[in-house]
Amino acid sequence: MTLFDKFKKEMENKNANDDVVMDGWKAIEDAALIMYPGQTDPKHYGTLISWNLGGNDPLDGISIYDGGEYYHFITYGLSELYEKEFENKEYSGYGFELTVKLKKDGLEDEEAGIRGMCGILQAIARMTYNEGEIFQPNEYIYTGQTTGIDPNGESLITGFITQLDKLGEIKTPNGKVQFVELIGATDAELKAIIDKKLNVKELFEKLNSEYTDYKRESLF
Repeated sequence: MTLFDKFKKEMENKNANDDVVMDGWKAIEDAALIMYPGQTDPKHYGTLISWNLGGNDPLDGISIYDGGEYYHFITYGLSELYEKEFENKEYSGYGFELTVKLKKDGLEDEEAGIRGMCGILQAIARMTYNEGEIFQPNEYIYTGQTTGIDPNGESLITGFITQLDKLGEIKTPNGKVQFVELIGATDAELKAIIDKKLNVKELFEKLNSEYTDYKRESLF
């Protein structure tokens, strides 16, 4: 059992002992189970010190489901996982959670690749918590970074475009949650969008894949 698995077990025990309301969390788990039946105990990376207690990671956790040729990352923490706190009744929290389908054969060190992607998702979530950035489908994330986002910094993938994940949008007791999928893009591809040579939808169609693949070549 890893430290992160231990965190998840402690959360489960806390819920059982203290009657913590986790309706939002359970709604996300239920949606994932429809796509991945039988995967009731996926790999999970939790946050040891919560954001509310001064920790650096805003997400309470990230679950990773095995999709065969890829790992499907699903965040917990951009929507309201527990009781309703936001005034907006229509949406849960910020109204979305992030996902990524990371292709396995692009990972030289699988554990490092998984941990690295969890770190990236936490960094993007910080943009929402610190700056109020709301991510929606058909957008792009470009930071000007030219080194790869893989652990070794060797991939051509430097940022992302966004699409609606096949998980879609769900209704939870705390409001609606949309699953926004991040799809890895190269520096040249992102610059082509910025220069208006094509839009996000057109790039996604050219990629013809929703996977983030650290080994793929750039289209431009």
